This record gives sequence, C-alpha cells and structure tokens, in this order.
Amino acid sequence: MKKIALALIYVVFMLLFAACSDERETDHGGGDPDKEGITVLVGNLNSPWDIEVSQDTFYISERDGSIASWTEGGSLERVAVETEKEITQIGEGGLLGLKLTPEFEENQQAYAYHTYEEGQEVYNRVILIEKKEEQWEEVSVVLEEIPGAQFHNGGRLELAPDGSLFVTTGDALNQSLAQNLESLAGKILRMNPDGSVPEDNPYKDSYVFSYGHRNPQGLAWTENGKLYASEHGPDNKDEINILQPGRNYGWPLIVGDEEGEDMITPLYQTGNDTWAPSGIAVFRKKLYIAALRGTAVRTLSLEGDNPEVVTDQFGRVRDVEVENDSLYFITNNTDGRGMPDEEDDRLVRYSPN
Repeated sequence: MKKIALALIYVVFMLLFAACSDERETDHGGGDPDKEGITVLVGNLNSPWDIEVSQDTFYISERDGSIASWTEGGSLERVAVETEKEITQIGEGGLLGLKLTPEFEENQQAYAYHTYEEGQEVYNRVILIEKKEEQWEEVSVVLEEIPGAQFHNGGRLELAPDGSLFVTTGDALNQSLAQNLESLAGKILRMNPDGSVPEDNPYKDSYVFSYGHRNPQGLAWTENGKLYASEHGPDNKDEINILQPGRNYGWPLIVGDEEGEDMITPLYQTGNDTWAPSGIAVFRKKLYIAALRGTAVRTLSLEGDNPEVVTDQFGRVRDVEVENDSLYFITNNTDGRGMPDEEDDRLVRYSPN
C-alpha cells in the first residue's frame, strides 16, 4: 500500500509540474520560425553584435574584429577591421558597436567601438573607420581609454536626432566607477561626431550624459525625442530606463525598484526574471528588446508595461534594427554562452501585418 501511495503522489506531482510548465509557456508568449512575418535571411554569422543598414545592404559587426555584409539575393561576405590598436576579443569584449555615418553612401565611413589591451590594462575605444575594397581601416580616434574588463564593457553607439554621438559604457567590473563622475565607466556618454564635448552637456567639459549604470547595451529614441536605454542587472532586475541629462541611475547603490535620494528608478525592471537586454528599437509605437539570457525578442509599451514575447525560438538575441517597416534581429548563440546549431548565428526579419 505504501508503494501504491507513493506512486500516486509521484503521478500527481508530475501532472501538476506539467500543468505549471504549460502555464509558463502560455504566459511566455511563444513564437517560432514559421510564425507569420518571421523569415531567416542568412546564417553563419560569428558572434555578431550590431546591425546597420545602407541601401539594402546589412553590415554586422562580429566580435572577432570582422564586419559581415549581406544584400538580399547575394552571399554573406566578411572582411577584417584594421585598427591602430589590436582588437581584443576577451570575455564580452571585442568589436562591439557599429554606427554608419549619415554620409555613409558618399564617404563609406562608420563609428566603431572595440576592446583593446595596453600594458596590463583592458580598455575600450571609439574610432572612425572607412570601408575599402578588401577591409575596413581606422581613420581617426574619437575617444580612447574607456575602462574595460573581461565583462561589462557596454558598447552601443547611436546617433541622436540632434546629430550627437551617444556611447554606452559598462562599469568594467568595478562598481564604484559607475558613481564616479571623473570616470568614463558605467555611463552614457554624449559627444560631437568629432569626439569633442558638446557645450550643452550636463557637466562642463565632460562626456557624461548620465551615470550610475551597470552594463547598458541599448539606446533608442522615440519620434518626440524621448531616449530609452536597456541595462543588465545583477543576475536579474534588468532595467529599461528613460534617460535624462545629468541624472544618477543608482548602480550600485540601488537596483531594480529600490529608491535612493536623487536617483532614478527604472521605467521597467524584470524582478526575479533575467532578460539580459541588449539592443533596443522603437517600432510601431512599442519598444522592441533583444534579450540574451531571456532568449527572445520582447516588446514593452512606451509607458513601461505589457511585456510580451515576439519569438523565443532562436536562442540568444543581441540586437534589433528597424528598416523599411520591418524589424531585423541577430541571434548570439556562438558567443560561448549559447547552444548554436550549424546555421547559427542568424539575421532574421520580422514583418508583422
């Protein structure tokens, strides 16, 4: 009788577990490669990080120091980026952010963010590069000696509606740097395209636009100029913030929905869930978020509610980009933390009705 009772308890437990699993899947939102509007465009990318588009050609930075390019109907091409200081692919570092200049069609130039080593120290730098026939070449230095480390390098580059260049930096595994206004680590930086400090920055002669950030990896503006940023929390409590000039976003003094004097709490935080949000984009009046550990493309209303999953069948997602009323995203399963298959990593298009 005891064995029968134990068996019944086991069966009931398994049924309840299955029910809970089904409930989590339903709440998760779901999505699959055959979902209407989702098309895999190209595969075999190597640890891709950032998507840029010009005249139907996609340029995708890869952490090992290459830029892959692809045009519909063509094959994937990959060329190296030659820099004055060697690109170091260490931990989360390497060739990260990429941003084509507004005049790219004429000058073939772009901004790039990469990790490098000098002596025993790890740093990051922003440079201007130019596309040649067989490679990309460094043209000039925009900003150097941004503190770096094996992890928490930030790395996103975006041009604001006013033409200024924004750069996200991580705390370089030194939490105190995020609160230090004399350090470039753990910040959102704002500069002129030539690397000079804008006169209207919140702190005189300083690149710092906002501070108290742990590892921000996404930036996006709405049509009316509101600036959103994504940020990795400590294991969980990842954040979506609305950035304001000169404000303190709290790391490491507060996390998640905690409050502190003169500190900004996030528009949205993931609580006990982990998204590890990276690139973000505003698309059809929602915020679209590339989630790494969250292994999905997710959405959030611009007011910070109604989180949903667009698709969660591609593994880790690093970046999202809007072009011609479609959303494009890249997977990031070959970065050492995912479970890649023979076609990873991929560029995928999402074109909802």
